[in-house]
Amino acid sequence: MRILVTGASGFVGKAVVRQLVQDGHEVWAGSRRGESVGGARGVTLDVTDPGSAQRAAGQADPQAVVHLVGIIAEAGDQTFERVHVEGTRNVLAATPRGARYVHMSALGAREDSGSRYSSSKARAEALVRASGLDWTVFQPSLIFGVGDDFFGRVLRELVSTAPVVPQIGDGSFPFRPVSVQDVAQAFARAAGGRTGLRGTFALTGPEEFSFRQLLELELGALGKRKPIVPVPLPLMNLAVPLMQVLPSPPITRDQYAMLKEGNTAPNEPARSTFDLPMLRLQDHLPQIVQAALKK
Repeated sequence: MRILVTGASGFVGKAVVRQLVQDGHEVWAGSRRGESVGGARGVTLDVTDPGSAQRAAGQADPQAVVHLVGIIAEAGDQTFERVHVEGTRNVLAATPRGARYVHMSALGAREDSGSRYSSSKARAEALVRASGLDWTVFQPSLIFGVGDDFFGRVLRELVSTAPVVPQIGDGSFPFRPVSVQDVAQAFARAAGGRTGLRGTFALTGPEEFSFRQLLELELGALGKRKPIVPVPLPLMNLAVPLMQVLPSPPITRDQYAMLKEGNTAPNEPARSTFDLPMLRLQDHLPQIVQAALKK
């Protein structure tokens, strides 16, 4: 099957492309630079440019489109609205009417979210559902794997920077991280299956952790022992906006809003529908942080 992947050069994109190629599909890897990824053909694709999306789809002539492009933090004209909402609108318009469409959203996506990231993801989902295409939407929790941003950078820096580890509030916020291998397999099977599967699926791992437990796991993977000190939410509510004046704030307003909400859901029906391996965070975290330290 001919499959076009947007965001193919990103962390999840590379994993999805590898899985699709391994499964025997003819894959076109869409990215701004148009480079080849994991044995797939490269094609220039900027989802914020309607013409670029149309040209890439015309070149690939896909039987399925996997749309993965997303940003965690806004920068310049790369806003959540432009990338998540308008980018999705452009890719949907470029997708051939008979093609299957598989969409990357996020767990917790809802229009009334306190996070602009989550709100924009929900608006993009609404466009997908109204598209008339044969669609599947995936909503992953925190995605872990070598090269990830959260466990490899954000959480690592949080537990490494100061003599004590700051814990947001009481640390009880729940999370159910999912491996990038599980995510890649879900996307590949939804895109390359013999029949379409319309629906929205949460992608979560086999175990749930509190935020405090994630801090403890990260410390253990780094071989560090430090006291974990709760920071009251009223104080965090004051500190996070002040952090935004830094060139690279340790946590953005949107990341803070999402952390407070937690990020968990049952792993069914995605686990059984797509026969996912359900890899465990604690088995892979040491490799993730060690790879990040070598950069």
